[in-house]
Amino acid sequence: MNRIPRTFAALLAGVFLSITLTAVAEDEAKSVVENKIRTLVPNAKTIAVSETPVEGLLQVQINNDIVYVSSDGRYLIQGQIMDIDSRTNITDQAKSGIRLALLAGLDPDEQITFAPEKTKFDVLVFTDLDCGYCRKLHSQMEEYNAEGIAIHYLAFPRAGIGSPSYDKFVSVWCADDQKAALTLAKEGTDPEPRTCPNPVADQYELGREIGVTGTPALVASDGTLIPGYMPPKQLLKRLEDLQIPEQ
Repeated sequence: MNRIPRTFAALLAGVFLSITLTAVAEDEAKSVVENKIRTLVPNAKTIAVSETPVEGLLQVQINNDIVYVSSDGRYLIQGQIMDIDSRTNITDQAKSGIRLALLAGLDPDEQITFAPEKTKFDVLVFTDLDCGYCRKLHSQMEEYNAEGIAIHYLAFPRAGIGSPSYDKFVSVWCADDQKAALTLAKEGTDPEPRTCPNPVADQYELGREIGVTGTPALVASDGTLIPGYMPPKQLLKRLEDLQIPEQ
């Protein structure tokens, strides 16, 4: 029966001990950081601590936001981490996962959709009926569809719930022909005032949760947030660069 040399066995034991101690130290660091964050944000619903590729720096999800904290819990950093070699935005990757979780329960029947016969990419668009670039995007709908991009509109009246823009979106939602009413509204014609059960307020709050601050705000199917207007061909290139599988 072959025996493992004592020196090799000792080396293996040392390696296992080192791995164990490292894991324990990492768990302790995460615990320290979580406790520090809870003292800063005692009412946070979600606090999740994880590692980053940067030694001594931990990622902390606070509700739907991402920050970074030194492993000793002393320094908090707000900003983004970019891997220069791979040109990967590590922070946005983490936020994309949060967005996908928040968007998971969306009902397709509560979206106003303009889709081509054959869809390559689906894009959620948080839109306001009055903003100039939202109207510019909508005026090029045929071009987006020609590139195989389906646009799924969600309401984001920038002036907030209860504003004239909000009421206008409710009227669009309650119209007999939502797509026609939305198109007319984006061309400057106010829709006939109507009310009915609608998702406008919920979609506005959802937009705020995922980080929408202006319109249009585009969300790709991988959770990537693309803020602002982007011309059809440029948007197609952006979606292809994200390496999202085509439909």
